[in-house]
Amino acid sequence: MQEIFDFIKKAVIKISNELKFPDTSYEKTQNNTGDTQLKFDILSDQIITDTLKECLNIKALISEEKQKELTINEKAKYIIAYDPLDGSSLMDVNFAIGSIFAIYEQEADAKNLKAAVYSIYGPRVELVICEDLPKLYRLDQNNHFIFIQELHMQEKGKINATGASQKFWSNKHKNFIQELFNEGYRLRYSGAMVSDIHQILIKKGGLFSYPATEDAPNGKLRAFFEVFPLAFIIEKAGGLTSNGDNTSLLDLKFKEIHASTPCFFGSKYEIQKLLNFNKAN
Repeated sequence: MQEIFDFIKKAVIKISNELKFPDTSYEKTQNNTGDTQLKFDILSDQIITDTLKECLNIKALISEEKQKELTINEKAKYIIAYDPLDGSSLMDVNFAIGSIFAIYEQEADAKNLKAAVYSIYGPRVELVICEDLPKLYRLDQNNHFIFIQELHMQEKGKINATGASQKFWSNKHKNFIQELFNEGYRLRYSGAMVSDIHQILIKKGGLFSYPATEDAPNGKLRAFFEVFPLAFIIEKAGGLTSNGDNTSLLDLKFKEIHASTPCFFGSKYEIQKLLNFNKAN
């Protein structure tokens, strides 16, 4: 596992270097979920593929930018599912974005998650690695990731980050979000899931959500690349997750590698409030 982490670190450093002088233009192509691809999406995907395929402990790669699983070493046991550049549509406004990695054993399934990693490319390059507990690392001037701290969620937060167009929210979701604002929660939503989750972890609490909507009844965020690894990290930090009912995100199963799901990540207070609210309404 440590070797896999080391190869992920190499890929993250390469991407962060390319981000200093990026090409922010778009290709004419779309990925498998219908998003128009930035040239940097494709470049990031290629960097990760070229770097991780050198690791003999990796069986296969699954990417948001690839249609099918890419076999690397059939004798190995770990499958890496990744979003090469989460929040890439924010590159033109220079917001923090990141890369997300899920490490599955033998088969891509939430129950087979052994570790999760994400990077943040912002004023600082940071990395969160989670096996038993999420740990924050920061890139130093010598291109080494230095351990900073373990990340823990408190019982209740103050941040409310909720995605999707409000025009398409259900009335139930609108009313739930309004209740949080009535309690004094602050709106903190950037449009990059990895950055918003990172803020909640660093601030030790809050809620991130991307609900089922009229135009996206199955949500928009992809289970294997985004939802499962970040749910793994949030729950290991002491938080909770849900798909909107009484089900943890890590209890969900999908066959399609590009499947999406409604998702809620937060402190215990916010998720329990969500479940109680939905039960009463």
